[in-house]
Amino acid sequence: MLEKMIDLARNAMGRAYAPYSNFHVGAVMLGADGGTYAGCNVENAAYPQGCCAEASAISAMVMAGETRIAEVVVMGRGEGLVTPCGGCRQRIREFADDNTPIHICGEEGLRETLTLGELLPLSFGPENLKIKD
Repeated sequence: MLEKMIDLARNAMGRAYAPYSNFHVGAVMLGADGGTYAGCNVENAAYPQGCCAEASAISAMVMAGETRIAEVVVMGRGEGLVTPCGGCRQRIREFADDNTPIHICGEEGLRETLTLGELLPLSFGPENLKIKD
C-alpha cells in the first residue's frame, strides 16, 4: 500500500499549481476504511491564500465521508525533508493520533517515517475539548 501511496503523491506533486514559489508538493491520506485521497498545493496571487497539499488531501478524504487518517505520505522536491507545515500538522491531528505514521518522501521514494506525535508533540486535539462532568 505504501508504494501505491507514494505513486499517488508523486502524481499529485506533478499537478501542483505553484507559479510563485515553484515548490511542488503532493500528499496522500490513507483513510481508516482503506481509501486513498491525494492532494497538491495550489498557490494564488494573494499569497499566502493558497492551499497546502495535505489540506487538499484531507478535504478530498472528508468529501468521501472518511474522518480517520491511518497513514500519510508527503512528497516534495529538494535535498531537505519536506514535512507538513505547522498548520497542516494540526489539520492532520484533527483526524489522526500520535501513532499515525507520516512518510516523508522525495521523488525517488521514501526518505523517513515519523509519527505524528514526533512531528507535533504534546498536541491539542478534539479530545481536549471534551469536558468531564
